[in-house]
Parts: sequence; structure tokens; C-alpha cells
Amino acid sequence: MRRKVKNRNIVAPDFVYNSQKLEKFINYIMWSGKKETARKVMYATFDIIKEKTGNPNPLEIFDLAMRNAGPSTEVRSKRIGGANYQIPIEVRAERKLALAMRWIRDAARKGKPMHLKLADELIAASKNEGAAIKKKEDTHKMAEANKAFAHFAW
Repeated sequence: MRRKVKNRNIVAPDFVYNSQKLEKFINYIMWSGKKETARKVMYATFDIIKEKTGNPNPLEIFDLAMRNAGPSTEVRSKRIGGANYQIPIEVRAERKLALAMRWIRDAARKGKPMHLKLADELIAASKNEGAAIKKKEDTHKMAEANKAFAHFAW
């Protein structure tokens, strides 16, 4: 069992939707310290989500997308007797959220302008579709395939 981390960086909630999770995601989007630009992208994304889904509260879709995109198991590499084994382990809640945010962000950085692609990716993830969900499924498949090595878990 891991011990609790004492000085975890806690972000203040964002001003428009009053959500800590959203502010953390804005920090993930941010490049070269341009937080205001990241905020504009995120709020533009939420406007597009409102239009496309007809849902007046895009934060619900954002939360659902984060829940759907987070993996429950992943593989970690461990060296045992000269061989490296991929050992499946359960993912902690913090890491699950971090991976979901990273995968959605990376999927949105390809192609179209960020706010358009990010809106599409969040909507897709809320419906269990899209690149982030594919990445999660690949991670689960890898863990399932290496289930035989679960007894090596530390």
C-alpha cells in the first residue's frame, strides 16, 4: 500500500465552471506557460460542446469523458531473473485521471484547430469512442494478455 503524498499540488477551481478537474485539464493543455490561451481554447471547446450536444452544462460531458477514458489496469515492466515481464497492475484514481487527460489532449493536438478537435474528442470519449478510448482499450488488452505474470506483482 502506498503512503499518502503530503505536498500534492492542489489547483484552485476555474472561475467559470468552478471545477478543479477542469482547471487541471487547462494546465495539461497549456503550452509554454500560456494559461490564458489554454483557457480560451477550453471555453471555446465548451461552447462547441453546448452547440453539438444541446446540453447546457458541458461540464457533465467533460466529466463523463474523463471517467470513460481512464484505464482500470495497465502493465508495468519488472525485471526478474534476467527477463523483463510486463506485469498487470491496477491504476490508482489520480493516475487514471492523469492518463485520461493526457490521452484526450494528445488526440486533440493532431490536425484541426485545438478547440474543434478537443470538442470532438471529448464528445467521442463521453460516448465511449475516439482515440483516447482506443488507447484505453489497448492498455486493457495488454494487461489481459499478460495476466499470467500477475503473481510477480510487487
